[in-house]
Amino acid sequence: MFIATTIDETRAPAERNVDPECSAPKERGDFSIRNSYRHFVPPGRSLFPLYTNIERRHIAQLTVVLLSAPALKYFYSTASVNELRWILAPTTLLVELISGQQFQFEPYAGYINSSHTFVIAASCAGVNFLLTAFLMLALRNLWHNRAQPAGWSFLPAAALFAYVATIITNTVRITTALQLREMHYQSSWLNAGQVHRLEGILVYFGFLLLLYFLSERLNKKGVSPGSPNKLSPLRWLAFPLFIYYGTTLVIPFLNGSFRQAEFWEHSMFVLGAPLVLIIPLVAVRLAKQRWPTVPAGKSRRDEMFIESR
Repeated sequence: MFIATTIDETRAPAERNVDPECSAPKERGDFSIRNSYRHFVPPGRSLFPLYTNIERRHIAQLTVVLLSAPALKYFYSTASVNELRWILAPTTLLVELISGQQFQFEPYAGYINSSHTFVIAASCAGVNFLLTAFLMLALRNLWHNRAQPAGWSFLPAAALFAYVATIITNTVRITTALQLREMHYQSSWLNAGQVHRLEGILVYFGFLLLLYFLSERLNKKGVSPGSPNKLSPLRWLAFPLFIYYGTTLVIPFLNGSFRQAEFWEHSMFVLGAPLVLIIPLVAVRLAKQRWPTVPAGKSRRDEMFIESR
């Protein structure tokens, strides 16, 4: 036999066999879900599922940026040299102007020089650098403008700047490789393939740092001195390094490249070569912080006296 029972919510807590001390909210130390929610979420704001228009737009923009990485990676992994002429053709044109050599396009092979000793193939397209530069510029814009509304125009702008930077960077890399080939450069501890790989990493990451430095300089003009968007002198070096490691190591690792022995050899170069450029820049930054430049007309003793006060 079933007995239907009901609870009268209007009755006093003592009549429902509930401790009044547990039911009444305390003045201090009340860690109920409602009060915790009110503590962390400002009045007039909702944590779930409502977001402000700025937050919803930033989430949508971040999703588009992050989805572009695997999409471009997949396209590059399946594209032939014929499908990469949109980036190989202008690069080859600049290489011809700088080096003085002539290249002829061969379908499904690449751009081959007149002596048939050098080919600009699909692996020389620099799509990985294009992806890295785009992610760096787009994520930087989202982070700096996280507290204010941002339109969608920064996405095509970041793609355009990344495309132009890729063509210039790839031109320098290929031209340098041609010069090293003509000089018959050899190393006692690196073979020709390793020298080519090291040269490519240094050029790519060096231009990535330069691109980020220029974007920070342009952004600094619109940032007030007390703005929270202003990065510290050393943090701006870590951001492009993090993006570079993510696109050149983390994404290939997740795609299963760790099963190949060549990936681990390439990883050693990718991990170590950028530090050759990072360490001197960090040393210069630390030296400037430790021994700041004294303005003209003042001595170092005057500056120390002012700082001590």
